[in-house]
This record gives sequence, structure tokens and C-alpha cells, in this order.
Amino acid sequence: MLVSTKEVEVRYAETDQMGVVYHANYLVWMELGRTKLVKDLGFNYAKMEEDGIISPVIDIEASYKKPLRYGETAKIKTWIEEYNGFKVTYGYEIFTETGELAVMGFSKHVCVKKATFKPISIKRSYPEWHLAYEKAKKHA
Repeated sequence: MLVSTKEVEVRYAETDQMGVVYHANYLVWMELGRTKLVKDLGFNYAKMEEDGIISPVIDIEASYKKPLRYGETAKIKTWIEEYNGFKVTYGYEIFTETGELAVMGFSKHVCVKKATFKPISIKRSYPEWHLAYEKAKKHA
């Protein structure tokens, strides 16, 4: 199983009135983690979008454990939790700079034609991605 790591410095604009990272920013950081994982696998979302294919989130969950604050560095770990040739579930753990778990979560995605939102088979349309995802995914 491949686990990708991305570090993000917490910016002031990402914090709320309580001085901690606003909860929705963790979803943005999950996207950064996904993008890094795809890059680590040798691919690029932008290239897929040039082909008229997008990968919307169809489900997302986040469980908050410990806050992060301005000036700290978050470490985002991302992996492929499940993949079946059509749907992908990414797993995430976001840690504080001292290594404590701040957030854990999952997001589910499918690939669709941008013009019609009709789902496509990753296995058929992008066989190289399919093989890389099969190799990189978590195995039971």
C-alpha cells in the first residue's frame, strides 16, 4: 500500500475565531493529499480534465480529534482505501507537527464526463491509472 505525505503550513486565514483551523479547511487539505498521491503514482488530474473527465466527491467524512493552530505544520497522509475499477475511496490522516492525530477521514469519488456527468470506468478509460491504483491500494 502506498501512503503519500504532504506537509502544509497552517496560515492565519485558515483559522477561526477560536484560533484553530476552521473545519472545512481540512477538506481542502484532503484534496491536496489526493493530488499528491496521484502525482506520486506518476499521474496528473489536470491531464484527465483536459480529456473532459472530472472526479467529483460523492461522499466525504472527517472525524476531528485535535485542533491545529496558526503557525503549526500539518502532515497529511493519504492512501487508496478501496478501489474497484469504477469508484475510489481515499483515506486520510492529518497529524499535528508533534505527531498527534488531528483528523481522520475518507472521501469517495467516481470519474465522470464533464459535459454530461455520465460515469466512466477508470479500468477501461485509463488502464494505466487502473493498474497503478490496484497496485497501490490497501489490501485486506
